[in-house]
Amino acid sequence: MPQYRRAKLAGGTFFFTVVTFGRKPILTSDIARNLLHDAWVDTQKRFPFKTEAVCLLPDHLHCMWRLPEGDTNYTVRWKEIKRLFTKGFLEQMGPGEVRSESRIKKGEAAIWQRRFWEHAIRDEDDFNRHLNYIHFNPVKHGWVINVSDWPWSNFHRFVANGYYTENWGEMIGKTSEGMEAGE
Repeated sequence: MPQYRRAKLAGGTFFFTVVTFGRKPILTSDIARNLLHDAWVDTQKRFPFKTEAVCLLPDHLHCMWRLPEGDTNYTVRWKEIKRLFTKGFLEQMGPGEVRSESRIKKGEAAIWQRRFWEHAIRDEDDFNRHLNYIHFNPVKHGWVINVSDWPWSNFHRFVANGYYTENWGEMIGKTSEGMEAGE
C-alpha cells in the first residue's frame, strides 16, 4: 500500500475537504451544525488556527485554515474536531451507521470518513481559486441556484468586506474557471 505524505508547511494556509461516512447527509441539521461549531471553537482555543473560509454541505465541508507561525500540525486539529463532534453526535443522535469490523476494532464510529483531503496553498492565485471553489460548491452540487442563497458558508462575510459582490458566481456557474480544487 502506498504511503501518503501530508503537506508540511509551518504557518501555512491549507485547503481541506472532510467527508461524512458513506456521504451521509447529516452536517446541516441544527444538531450537527451546533455540535460542529462547538467542536471547532473548542479545538481552536486549544490548538489555534485561523479559519479563512468555510462552507458546510450536508455530507462534506470545505475550508481553508491558516496555522500559527511554526506550526504544521493540522492533523491533530481535525482529529480533535472529529472526536468532539462524534462524541456529541452519538450522545444526542444514537449510534449512527452500522460499523464495520475494522471500525469496531479501532473504536471508530461510522460518522466520518477516516481521512481528509488537504492542499497547501501556494500563492495568492491558489488562495483565490480555492476560496472561489469553497463558496461556489453549494451551486456545483445543486443545493442552490445562487451562491448568496447558501446559509452555511462565510460568503456573506466576504461580500461585506468587498471581496465578492452579492451576485458573485452567477457567471462563474456558466464556466469552470477557478473551480478545479479537489473534492
